[in-house]
Amino acid sequence: MITPNENSRSNSQPISPQTPAVTQPRSTRGTILLVEDDRSIRRYLEVILQRAGYTVISAGDGLEAMKAALSNMPDAVVTDAIMPHLNGYELCRFLRRHPKMSQLPVILLSGIERADSSQEESDRADVYLSKPVRPEELTGSIARLLLKAA
Repeated sequence: MITPNENSRSNSQPISPQTPAVTQPRSTRGTILLVEDDRSIRRYLEVILQRAGYTVISAGDGLEAMKAALSNMPDAVVTDAIMPHLNGYELCRFLRRHPKMSQLPVILLSGIERADSSQEESDRADVYLSKPVRPEELTGSIARLLLKAA
C-alpha cells in the first residue's frame, strides 16, 4: 500500500536564492553573526546554530563581519579571536564603540588561553569560550545573553 510521505509539506514556501551566506530556518530565535576564518569550523558552528533555531549570517574574517553587522544588525555575534585582517578583539572593540551596536551580545571563541587584561572593560566580549566548543555550551550562552539583552 502506498501512503503519502509524512515529511512532505503541501504548503511549503519556495526558497529564494537571495544571499547564500544567510540561512533562514522555519522559525527563528534570532540572528547570529558567526565570524570564523576556518571554513570547516565555521560550517560546524553554522549547523549547531541552525539546528538550535537561529538564523546565521557567516563571515570569514573581521572586516567581512563589520560589513555584515552594519548591513544586517544581528541579535548577537559569535567570533573567533584570532583571524586575518581584523581579529575578534578588534571586532569586539568596533562593535562596543558603535552607537547602534554597543549593547550587542558578543561571544569570543579561542583555541588559546584568554589574554585580554589589557583591554578596556567596555571593549570586552560578554562571554569567552574555549575551542573546541561544545554545542550546548554555545547555544546556552547565546540563549542567556539574548534573554539578558531583551
